[in-house]
Amino acid sequence: MLPDPPDAAGMIRLTGKDYHYLVRVRRSIPGTLFKALLPDGKEVQVRVCSVDGACLLGSCCTPDAPESGAAWPARKSEDSPVRNSLPPILLFQALPKGAKMDLILRQATEGGITEIRPFVSGYSVPRIKPGQGDAKTRRWERIIKEARQQSGSDIATSIRAPCTVAALMEYWETLKSRYPQALGILLHQPPLEKGGLHDYLSTIPELVALAVGPEGGFAAGEVSQFLAAGFKPVGFGATVLRTETAALYGAAAIRIILLESASWMPKIPQHENESAC
Repeated sequence: MLPDPPDAAGMIRLTGKDYHYLVRVRRSIPGTLFKALLPDGKEVQVRVCSVDGACLLGSCCTPDAPESGAAWPARKSEDSPVRNSLPPILLFQALPKGAKMDLILRQATEGGITEIRPFVSGYSVPRIKPGQGDAKTRRWERIIKEARQQSGSDIATSIRAPCTVAALMEYWETLKSRYPQALGILLHQPPLEKGGLHDYLSTIPELVALAVGPEGGFAAGEVSQFLAAGFKPVGFGATVLRTETAALYGAAAIRIILLESASWMPKIPQHENESAC
């Protein structure tokens, strides 16, 4: 994910963390080809021209003709073959202790989560002081970028600054106005009502939001707020999951069920379709 567009000659110069990632982690040397996204979302191939002690010099070319060295026009990433047509999947994650949030971010990004919205729950130990939110968000954005580069995820996972539960509910109402068929899932132990992910996801939601609590779960008042906002409570049996495990477990279950919907969705017999018409 390139921080700046190439110059008029199609050349890029990478230093700092980008240099370290490509040269020290990916072991790029002169002649190496790698895929990249420009800041405007266009997809390119980059051929490493030279590597010195602090700068990597590369030449951009079109993804379909890397050997020709043709630089432009680059293809937009949205013009690439679509891998799936899943709805956006959002993670509403209560702030956990210590460095657990870093792990959650990496796993959610690799798992194809569209957006992560951290919030301060009643049982959250971390408290965001004035001025800290932006610094944390910038750090989290770097973690997401590294996770996307490592996994090759084609989903541009984004993250927002931490907010309160009240602000989260306001955001959810905004989302529902944009996506009338939005589905909210509340991971809660024990479940408050009978219902499973397959049942909820069979409604073909336009957007799915998964809410995960911190260590200790949600406070009773917070559960009431989520339920009043239309979230469906789901539990995974008697096993008590850590918050970082619950986020991965729930997001993976939702994504896999949606990916395999063609194999488990009820099939309508052809004669019933004809009679309905």
